[in-house]
Amino acid sequence: MDNEQMSGILSEEDIQEIKTVLENKNLAEAIESVKTIITNIENVPLNVAITGESGSGKSTFINVIRSLNTDEEEGAAITGVVETTMEPTPFSHLKYKNVKFWDLPGIGTANFKAADYLEKVHFSQYDFFIIIASERFKENHIHLAQAIHSMNKKFYFIRSKVDVDLESSRKRRNKSFNEEEMLQQIRVNCIISLRDGGVGEPHVFVLSLMDLQKYDFNRMQNTLEEELPRHKRHMFLLSLPNITLQVLERKRKILNKLNWKWAFLFSAYSTANHTKAYEILQDVLKNHLNIFGLDNNSLIRLSNTFGKDINDLKSVIKSPFASTEINQELIQRQLTKNVAKYRISFENFLSYIPIIGDFITESATFFRSYIMLCESLKDFLEDASNVLQKAMEDST
Repeated sequence: MDNEQMSGILSEEDIQEIKTVLENKNLAEAIESVKTIITNIENVPLNVAITGESGSGKSTFINVIRSLNTDEEEGAAITGVVETTMEPTPFSHLKYKNVKFWDLPGIGTANFKAADYLEKVHFSQYDFFIIIASERFKENHIHLAQAIHSMNKKFYFIRSKVDVDLESSRKRRNKSFNEEEMLQQIRVNCIISLRDGGVGEPHVFVLSLMDLQKYDFNRMQNTLEEELPRHKRHMFLLSLPNITLQVLERKRKILNKLNWKWAFLFSAYSTANHTKAYEILQDVLKNHLNIFGLDNNSLIRLSNTFGKDINDLKSVIKSPFASTEINQELIQRQLTKNVAKYRISFENFLSYIPIIGDFITESATFFRSYIMLCESLKDFLEDASNVLQKAMEDST
């Protein structure tokens, strides 16, 4: 295997992690270490505080980021132009209960005091704050940002309801209207207001809460991914709604980081507990389907959102794991199929990670299952992208 092929299978970071986790351990200890790593990653808590003035779109943002189709669905945050949140209210992600978006009381009252506000909403429990404004940032926003900063917490600004500003400008200046220039003007005005208030170099994102695919959603995602601690980043990315190809691709990449761990557990159990080994891969593949929105419930929700026949959405799905029941027989076929797609020898593969051979008698099982999991994620990414495009056809 040459270096280019190797980079497409196991990264240097993965190889070093394997060595760190497995060195100086027996098989039983190595299994427990890998299981602990997975458990810690999948159960890390993430608490995001959402605040702003009444009517700015706090609750709508919480509903949209949790993949709710409307503000009337069961479990949705209550929306309205009048402040409806009197105490910090947590809203768990639909799929990841350890990810919570907190709807905080509005900050637009005349007697608002940032320090008192943060103490009241228990600021220390949040990983970061998102401050939402539906017009230029005001003094209350600035005071709140300063107080959050003084307490060593991260904060990000969202300028919401940009669609309204754009439509108004388009009507007033029909001939000279330029959307990107208008968006940049809104960004600059917000940044200047915040800088003048002593906030420093703020992160400002202009969004349409009715359509997160527009404007700065990808830029916001990139920024948060860069700044969040590694163990929080994983859950944040998985919790994002599947609304852009970039989101889907990021999910594939972070899930790839877990593949060697699942492959190790599968190969470690494959001799002593054949049934348990295949149950591991079944559960992983089903979870990946769910993450990419290819399970039946997710497809039903998507078809309802865009008014599409669910059979039309299913027609563009090619992965056998997404179109057929995931059972041991199917997994066995895919284990053999995917290995043949790589023009490398098993011996060369193990030369990069010889420590695997020290633990697992059937080391080829690790190789086959790892390749299969990586290939299945590529297929899920392609299917999810095709489903999203199909759903959005003629929906402009």
